[in-house]
Amino acid sequence: MSVLGVDLGGTKAALRLEPSAGAGAGAGAGAGAGAGAGAGPVDGVFAWPATGGAAADLSALAAAAAALDRAPAGDPVTAVGVAVPATLDASGRVRGWPNRPSWRGLDLVRELAGLWPEAEVRLADDGDLAALAEAGAAGCPDLVHLGVGTGIGGGIVLGGALCPGTARGSCEVGHVIVDRAGERCDCGRHGCVQSVASGRAVLRHAARRLGRDVGFDVLREAWRDGEPWALETVGESAAALAAAVVSLCELVRPRLVTIGGGFAAGLPGYVAEVTHRVRQLERPEGPHILLRPAALGALSSLDGAVLLARGAAPSARCE
Repeated sequence: MSVLGVDLGGTKAALRLEPSAGAGAGAGAGAGAGAGAGAGPVDGVFAWPATGGAAADLSALAAAAAALDRAPAGDPVTAVGVAVPATLDASGRVRGWPNRPSWRGLDLVRELAGLWPEAEVRLADDGDLAALAEAGAAGCPDLVHLGVGTGIGGGIVLGGALCPGTARGSCEVGHVIVDRAGERCDCGRHGCVQSVASGRAVLRHAARRLGRDVGFDVLREAWRDGEPWALETVGESAAALAAAVVSLCELVRPRLVTIGGGFAAGLPGYVAEVTHRVRQLERPEGPHILLRPAALGALSSLDGAVLLARGAAPSARCE
């Protein structure tokens, strides 16, 4: 029986359909990886619609899932794991999601269960799932993961289990404060690492420096070419992320810190820059911080969603 992993991102969503264990290859196959009998996983991705709000988003998600569902006859999807960046209340309604404000008040559990009425649908925080997936990929039971994308997510795994655990909420590493006089974050507070180091924040800061809008491709090329404005802007992001890393390591002493997410994975040398900034902040008697790029790159949350569907990760809510 097949399982489906879904990663709800700020600007796009990613999906992975995995056949039953005996039906094909392991996780990680690329998009369109051989549908049909004996097929391996099949990946898909789509951008959220520019207009139409939550209703249009859910319709696009349903269409993408239907297009992806090429499981052989007799191998239906029986479980769906969904990595969720939004904050949910106890009933499963969206309390807030700055990247998709129209989702506020949406009964997400009910809506997703309606998309897959024949399957068990499980939801969990995207950062927590990414951390679990990275811990498994690294074979490391004590790990801190930070995902740098549109926002900043991540989680903490200690002794092979999530910290603090879904019963007490997710670990919001993106809201570690690194600059009390810093910019206002989406959460309403000032100086969260997300307000300085996220991909959206970096592009906003670059635009201020140049006096015009800056796309990611332009930033990447300027960073590669060593243009001062790009070095300064990316350096600010790396320094803020390093401050969050050092603070977290002082508290939980992980064996490994991983950095992933689409923004980090797309900037060559970004993790090395963060590591350099971490070394500047470490104290001699403090924890030694081992920092590496995420083994799963920008796909940590998606891999975690598949784990959730297979029951290998704790679920925040089940329907």
